[in-house]
Amino acid sequence: MKRWSINRRALLLALMATSVASSGPSQAAATARPLSPDLGRALDSYFGNEISAGKIPGAIILVQQHGRPVYFESFGRRDVASPMGSDAIFRLYSMTKPVTSVAAMMLVDDGGLRLDDPVSKYIPAFAEARVGIDMKTGDEHATSAFVAPRRPITILDLLRHTSGITYGFYGDDPARRRYAQLDLANSDLDSAEWADRLARLPLAEQPGTLWDYGHSTDVLGRVIEIISGQSLYGFLKRRLLDPLGMKDTSFYVTDESKRPRIAEPFANDRMVGPVVGMRDPLEIRRWEAGGSGLVGTLGDYARFAQMLINGGTLDGRRYLGVTTVAAMTTDQIGPDSGVGRDYYYFPGDGSGFGLGFAVRTKELANEPGPIGEYRWDGVGGTFFWIDPKDDMFVIVMMQAPSQRVRIESEVRKLVYGAME
Repeated sequence: MKRWSINRRALLLALMATSVASSGPSQAAATARPLSPDLGRALDSYFGNEISAGKIPGAIILVQQHGRPVYFESFGRRDVASPMGSDAIFRLYSMTKPVTSVAAMMLVDDGGLRLDDPVSKYIPAFAEARVGIDMKTGDEHATSAFVAPRRPITILDLLRHTSGITYGFYGDDPARRRYAQLDLANSDLDSAEWADRLARLPLAEQPGTLWDYGHSTDVLGRVIEIISGQSLYGFLKRRLLDPLGMKDTSFYVTDESKRPRIAEPFANDRMVGPVVGMRDPLEIRRWEAGGSGLVGTLGDYARFAQMLINGGTLDGRRYLGVTTVAAMTTDQIGPDSGVGRDYYYFPGDGSGFGLGFAVRTKELANEPGPIGEYRWDGVGGTFFWIDPKDDMFVIVMMQAPSQRVRIESEVRKLVYGAME
């Protein structure tokens, strides 16, 4: 069979050079199910076929268990001129959200931030927030009205997406129409201006009543800036990225010499939404989007994931308290929370949501994985999940927006199908 990947030994050496391994086995190691050697052959075959069929340009896949790579392989091309390599830089999009959420919880651990703090304590414009509603007029027409929130938006709401702050690229209610018109995602405001303009937009629903995917984590990033007195990247770099050794993770690629390392999608697969194309990481804007703006490598994100599965530590350094990691990876919007779910509930059946992650609450036949597994993905094609029961995490990096959902489902089946 034709080899579509570069030398596996070279990839493994490159990954180990980034010191991804944990300081020791996690406490979950005793319950972990071993992975069959057949996993490598199955993943080789699957991604080889994806490349040969022209469905994706390239990908890097890591399956890590007990702090060591079980499978680490690269397929296809990074761009039209270069094979995919372990140093490829990917647009992470919403895989930024877990990073910003961890940074916020570090401030909670420090005592500088409380989950029940109103957001208006840090961004006063949110004190004037209003909720947009449809007012039926008795015929085929409807008008918009705006009412006061029943309670303030809190930091907890930002972390679990129950703030009423939404996006403008799905749905057609009064609030979402306003977001779409303002097009904040493509603006070149600084962080303070961006947050103040967002605060003047209507909320899509009352705070604490519905899981609604939107700009909540972006607002959380601005809160981090206000508390720390630094830019979001400045705080992340000092407290998280540099200590973890995530040397290629940032909001923009500012070093021109790194341009050839940026992974690119096919020319006809660049749309990440109805009207938004994949951005150029070298195009620097003033706003650092805490919910969608990071770029980085698989090796960098693997260190972040290993820190989480270790309970908040890596290489002898603690980043989060054990109870903090447990709270972040426990469902916070269960039946007793009063939080509803609608058609746009992206974690899907069998999952709740913690503080920055979807959390598995029920085993499903069509989506294998144990209760307690947590995850998220990026619309550009990246995804990961962390499985504490099996002391394992899986990261797939590619730039293929139209293929992510299908491939994530298939990779899950292959990984859990190889459990002995």
